[in-house]
Amino acid sequence: MKKRIVVIGGGESGVGAAILAKKKGFDVFLSDGGSLKEKYKTFLQKHNINFEEGEHNSSIILSADEIIKSPGVSYEAEIIQSALAEQIPVISEIEFAGRYTNAVIIGITGTNGKTTTTHLTHHLLKRGGLNVKMAGNVGNSFAYEVATSETDIDYYVLELSSFQLDGIVSFHPHIVVMTNITPDHLDRYKGSFQSYIDAKFKIAERQEESDYFIYCYDDKVTREEVEKRKIKSIALSFSIQTCENQTACVQNNIISINLKNDKTDMMINELALQGKHNLYNSMAAAIVARLSEVSKESIRESLSDFENIEHRMEFVAKVKGIDFINDSKATNVNSAWYALECMHNPVIWIVGGVDKGNDYSMLKSLVKDKVKSIICLGKDNKKIIKSFGDIVENIVETDSMLDAVKIAYRIGQKNDIVLLSPACASFDLFENYEERGREFKRIVREL
Repeated sequence: MKKRIVVIGGGESGVGAAILAKKKGFDVFLSDGGSLKEKYKTFLQKHNINFEEGEHNSSIILSADEIIKSPGVSYEAEIIQSALAEQIPVISEIEFAGRYTNAVIIGITGTNGKTTTTHLTHHLLKRGGLNVKMAGNVGNSFAYEVATSETDIDYYVLELSSFQLDGIVSFHPHIVVMTNITPDHLDRYKGSFQSYIDAKFKIAERQEESDYFIYCYDDKVTREEVEKRKIKSIALSFSIQTCENQTACVQNNIISINLKNDKTDMMINELALQGKHNLYNSMAAAIVARLSEVSKESIRESLSDFENIEHRMEFVAKVKGIDFINDSKATNVNSAWYALECMHNPVIWIVGGVDKGNDYSMLKSLVKDKVKSIICLGKDNKKIIKSFGDIVENIVETDSMLDAVKIAYRIGQKNDIVLLSPACASFDLFENYEERGREFKRIVREL
């Protein structure tokens, strides 16, 4: 009798897991409590996978031998709690997909910088001649890539969120990158920052002595967690504040990677990605590339010709002397901090959305120095107004991107910067941060 797999959640992750399970010969059923997108229904029908939407049929779901939970589904969900009470194993799509590949796994997580670091690492490895694919929280799901790759892949570079890591059991990347950890998604973790930290560090729990754990030494939370946890893997750190005992560091405007007494140097001004936060991203990706035997020359070339990802500090247009920058991917306070820190002209800041337990206090000094006007874009802006009302004279509330952009344009002057860096999730007004960023760009280009 076939082992029965039930997938909860019918987005990118869930559908990818269902397709992989079907390919591996399991009896598969997918259940989504909401409505499925048409493209995902088409995928499921094409692969002859039974599914339901708008409900969770407990009699079918609780007949499973194993349940694969999509990252968007909380462990607190009633159907998941029922499954656990019946002692049905509940795992993540990442855990499931990891069983069916022999590729070297590079897992990249953290609160900020993980998407850029994932793209950059993939770029360095691909340019270095390696057979590599990128998946996880970017592009296609890991399971979908494993299911549909026609040839064996040697390396997977995976961006991994805390939600994806919540359900791993034996999954352990050969190389882990932890970019940093700051408070985020605290609504999902019952307001507990430590619970969020613990979820992130699950990525390293099963690593072995021959694996690598790469982290930012300058991030106090990560550094202290590394010091107190018994991580078996080889710890390698990077810093822009010190070169002592660092695998990568910055000194005299030179970025240096020193691995196994073999040094790679590059001038900061040669990096394609500028800004302090991108120094960290570049160092992390370069360490991974050197561990993967990519040549120094290839690393230098790749770091200098990389094109930044959409919605991350993306220059959109200059209109009547005003620069418009799309940083819609800044869905938390720390991301917005990095964006504001890079600004050298007066900023009209478009901010707001779904607050995930944000503490705006860390932004106050930057906002005081750099922001001339705030445009709130969200359904509930009270917290933003309370946080910055005493330091920014002009704060405007809007509930549409059209109004936000038009007001920013009207009050903007030559050499000002209109920065969309919301510090919040997008779900009150948009489907996701991509839709928010695309809408911003469309309206700016119509000015």
